[in-house]
Amino acid sequence: MVGDWIEKFPEAVKKIHEAGHEIASHSDTHPHVNNLSYEKNIEEIEKSNDKIEKVTGKRTTIYRAPYGEYNDTVIKAAQDKGYHTIQWNLDTLDYTGLTGEEMWKRLDSKLKAGDIILSHNGTKHTADSLDMLLKNIKKKGLEVVNVSDLIYLENYTINSNGTQVKK
Repeated sequence: MVGDWIEKFPEAVKKIHEAGHEIASHSDTHPHVNNLSYEKNIEEIEKSNDKIEKVTGKRTTIYRAPYGEYNDTVIKAAQDKGYHTIQWNLDTLDYTGLTGEEMWKRLDSKLKAGDIILSHNGTKHTADSLDMLLKNIKKKGLEVVNVSDLIYLENYTINSNGTQVKK
């Protein structure tokens, strides 16, 4: 979650957390992180995590950079502070205003075990489509898990796309 959104909607963050969902840092202000210094990258990650902790009582070790931007500076800043960077491989395009049915059409034929699906809070149809999307994923025989259950926590490297590669 972005720090700005956490500040605006702390009750929603708390509700999401209490429902058992994993919350990760997505920066504080959603900047283009590839243009930031090492120190500013750390600041963006940590400020967001401070806000997550203030609302949920728990810090995260997961970070997804805004816009899917990753370079050596972004990855090093996250790793040096103990974060595991993640990246998605399927995009719902929910931020374009697609309906749930349109999002599902994008995912249905591509979806496989281990996929990380990009969707956003605060978009037009994501919240009202989530139940349908999750049911369709489960109908395909797939299990929905937290991102930290999918990623490598040790013995990996990160490529320039932010994708983990097992050593």
